[in-house]
Amino acid sequence: MSRSHLTRRALLAALGAGGAAVAVGGVARPLPATAAIPGPSNYAETWASVGQHPAAPEWFQDAKFGIYFHWGVFSVPAYANEWYPRNMYNNGSNENNHHKSVYGDPAAWPYHNFINGARDKAGTFVQFAPKLTSAGGNFDPNEWAQLFADAGARFAGPVAEHHDGFSMWNSQVNEWNSVAKGPKLDLLKLHTDAIRARGMKVMVAMHHAYNFTGFYQWAPQQSDASLRKLYGQLGTAAEEQLWYDKLREVIDQSQPDMIWQDFNLPRISEAQRLRFLAYYYNRAVAWDKEVVATYKDGLDLGGTVFDYERGGPAARRDPYWLTDDSISSSSWCYTVGIGYYSLNQMLHSLLDRVSKNGNMVLNIAPMADGTIPSGQRTILLGIGDYLRRFGESVYATRAWTTFGEGPTQMGGGSFSTPRAGTAQDIRFTRNKANTVLYATILGWPGSSVTITTLAANRINLSSLAGVQLLGSTAGSYVNLPTRTQDTGGLRITLPSSSAPFSAPAYVLKLTFNGTIPAPGGGSTTWQRITNVTNGLALDSGGNVASGSALKQWSWDGSTNLQWQLVDLGTGYHRIVNRTNGMVVDGFGQTTNGASAQQAAWNGGNTQQWQLTDQGGGRYRIANRATGLVLDGGGQVASGSPAKQWTWDGSTNLMWTITGV
Repeated sequence: MSRSHLTRRALLAALGAGGAAVAVGGVARPLPATAAIPGPSNYAETWASVGQHPAAPEWFQDAKFGIYFHWGVFSVPAYANEWYPRNMYNNGSNENNHHKSVYGDPAAWPYHNFINGARDKAGTFVQFAPKLTSAGGNFDPNEWAQLFADAGARFAGPVAEHHDGFSMWNSQVNEWNSVAKGPKLDLLKLHTDAIRARGMKVMVAMHHAYNFTGFYQWAPQQSDASLRKLYGQLGTAAEEQLWYDKLREVIDQSQPDMIWQDFNLPRISEAQRLRFLAYYYNRAVAWDKEVVATYKDGLDLGGTVFDYERGGPAARRDPYWLTDDSISSSSWCYTVGIGYYSLNQMLHSLLDRVSKNGNMVLNIAPMADGTIPSGQRTILLGIGDYLRRFGESVYATRAWTTFGEGPTQMGGGSFSTPRAGTAQDIRFTRNKANTVLYATILGWPGSSVTITTLAANRINLSSLAGVQLLGSTAGSYVNLPTRTQDTGGLRITLPSSSAPFSAPAYVLKLTFNGTIPAPGGGSTTWQRITNVTNGLALDSGGNVASGSALKQWSWDGSTNLQWQLVDLGTGYHRIVNRTNGMVVDGFGQTTNGASAQQAAWNGGNTQQWQLTDQGGGRYRIANRATGLVLDGGGQVASGSPAKQWTWDGSTNLMWTITGV
């Protein structure tokens, strides 16, 4: 059934009458399985409209792991990193000195020589022109796609354009493309066809916003109009139109399931950003396809998924998120002497991110001729081997209320190095039915393991029906009948002190009669929502009439000030008051300063709120219907109303969420 054909009645039936609560600042009730949520049948070029797009569809939350690749003209020099085109023009930089030594002065040997082809100082002809294996070359997109499938990826795709301005598809708006020049191949089509043929979703990565907003700042001004296009020198209006036109071509030609975008999007006019989102979402409605748009900046109100570069949160984060990481710490593209992270660093980072309600897309770095180095293949196949054996604890799971335990800190923001865990580190996931809890141990712990999160004073395990160790082959299990629970944790006896088989991590499967019980006896399912500026807590005012204004009050422990955050499985929550059972409702207000109110739950978008982590335990709380966020109003007196305002980064618009 198409999402656009779901009725409101069907939607509410899918959600159920109650749902389940999730605590952002503390432990809470487990979440239900994700329900399919319809978006509009037509999107307008407004934040209020595109913000109604379901950000993380079920296929995306099920997929967990994807692969993409930085491969292009910048792979030819194979020096420093993929920013070689920028830094070769920076006089005195390592890249500039290297370029002068190997190719010549950039004034005489410019970057576009790598596209058109030219001889270096040694007389060797250099050009980005990989040849298919069928034509006697080393590039085989089908072999690449099979490798991605063997690695366990559920989505994959290319960097279709990096900052350098070279399009890897048959572009009609940019003559600097892989069909007209260089390879003379439609690389985007070759990749997407091969990926889809193996049952994976297609991701396309676009980095082209920075092409004209700073990347070529040291390159000389070009007199030729075509070269000005390549080097991002057309002027703001023309460049912004080209930015949109390239996205539209990629959408129409490859029908991607996911478009990933790099940074600097706030430098693009709001009108063009909205044109892109509305066009993509409307095309997806026509295709009857659930799609994902990601962002690092500039698209945060557009029904999109936030992406951490090389990192992730320190704890579970809502709504659902993504990280892009790379197989190498030194470069995103292939360079001579490139080094790699270890299998355990990459795999344990994936397991950590899944436990915290996220996906990971891993970048690899093929050589210019289309060869994927053996060191990268080894890591990918190691991940694939693990997922093939133990994938039931990863694919189609959901984050539990607690992400894990152990001494190894992973995440904490962007640009946090992937770390391998230890036998004392455990990460949790659960099945969508909420009847099975998986505890993944990041090393063999010996003859027994103690899971402190499952201590007797923290959780009632009377409904635990059985514990199993996932075996060395998919679908095999070892029963672990000997277990005890005390205030120190759940203590489980393992088959032997040494690992019974080799694996980067070991999975315990805890099966319950009924749903997994809630840690903490449910007392922390209620939250205090406190404004960062004034320290006042969100207040319902008690048993008030529907339509009553939401207020703020000095914290006194009253149930009027306690709220339940119910995850709707779409990246949005309803916010329920403990005293009166009503929910926070924006009532469709679109003007700054409008009051937030309360009403009985009806499932409408005005009652749905997106919680976006601003770092430091602070959140912005945005209304799904209008995009306005809850506003404390500054240093106001206790009893003052809570309002709604356009997001501007002020602490008036930020809230902390802590368990009561």
